[in-house]
Amino acid sequence: MMLLQALTDSTMVTPGSGDGLSVLDLLIKGGWVMLPLGFLFVATIAMIIERWIGINKNATIEQSFVDNVRDFIQQGNLKSAESLCRNQNNAAGRIFQRATGRIGYPIKDIESTIENASQIELQRMEGSLPFLGVIAGIAPMLGFVGTIAGIIRIFYDISISNDFNISTISGGMYEKMITSGSGLIIGLIAYAGYHILNMKIDRFALKLQMAASDFLDVLQRPIESR
Repeated sequence: MMLLQALTDSTMVTPGSGDGLSVLDLLIKGGWVMLPLGFLFVATIAMIIERWIGINKNATIEQSFVDNVRDFIQQGNLKSAESLCRNQNNAAGRIFQRATGRIGYPIKDIESTIENASQIELQRMEGSLPFLGVIAGIAPMLGFVGTIAGIIRIFYDISISNDFNISTISGGMYEKMITSGSGLIIGLIAYAGYHILNMKIDRFALKLQMAASDFLDVLQRPIESR
């Protein structure tokens, strides 16, 4: 009988009373949890844009650059090779500048220099990416916490007022589930950004490995020709 009464009361609600509800109104109805979620959203977008620009700036290896460095080394013009690397102003330029400065040392030392410099540059490219991975895990859980807290509050109010009204419960439920939806969306954005940016770094690492192999091959040719 109580459920029948509640359903009867819900049918008396004016149709369309929720019409015209904007996205901003929905977000406001999410409650206090929307504040940290909003911060995580802004941080996610900022980190994705910042890392995208940083990686695109540094993760470039032009074939003409590799060819010119190779030609200068074969001609024995090491100063021009170092100057060319310095003017690149990117990760590859810094790596090969250090490697060029080690020419004359054993190949193993030069190879170790390239590996160490490459690791440093790849770590720089990653930058704030680990934080994106953390946000991808935290945001959905934080949204779920907001929903659970809201549901607890709804049933607490029912226990105090003894007013079991379907319209009241459904209204409170959709408001509290906004936090779960927001958390999932933020988590998906952070998750996608994290893996897309990591794929860009992995592609650069492969190109760098190929260029380093060519660089080491060139260093051994003059030795063999003597």
